[in-house]
Amino acid sequence: MSYIMELRKHVGHQPLIMPGVCIVVKNGEGAILLQKRTDSGKWSTIGGAMEPGESFEETAHRELFEETGLKIEKMEMKALLSGKNMFYVYPNGDQVFNVICVFEVSAWRGTPAINDDESIEFAFFTLDDARKILNPFSILILKEAGYFEE
Repeated sequence: MSYIMELRKHVGHQPLIMPGVCIVVKNGEGAILLQKRTDSGKWSTIGGAMEPGESFEETAHRELFEETGLKIEKMEMKALLSGKNMFYVYPNGDQVFNVICVFEVSAWRGTPAINDDESIEFAFFTLDDARKILNPFSILILKEAGYFEE
């Protein structure tokens, strides 16, 4: 059982400070890889929560592999996001104040494939198309990280 799930046994839906990552996988044409999520049915960026003892970089490697089967070859940190605007309520009612390290992956090995129970589908989208379909929180993350202008 994950660290967060273990904490949730004790605090229920109360807000937690949750360090984690957002991984922006870009292909050669500049399109980004998105996932359609099982919990909301909406398109989202790829990422997840840090486990005890992990660095942000290790979390990015683990999360991307767990969710897509991809192995990172080249990655660059783009932003560290925190504060009131990083508050999020999951569909199940869990509340978090995210501390999100955004990484851009420009080289990887493998082909995106559903590798866990979090995703329905993966696809690459241009930034313009992504902005039209992404959930509002993913748009906020990408905006704060400099991918979208006002």
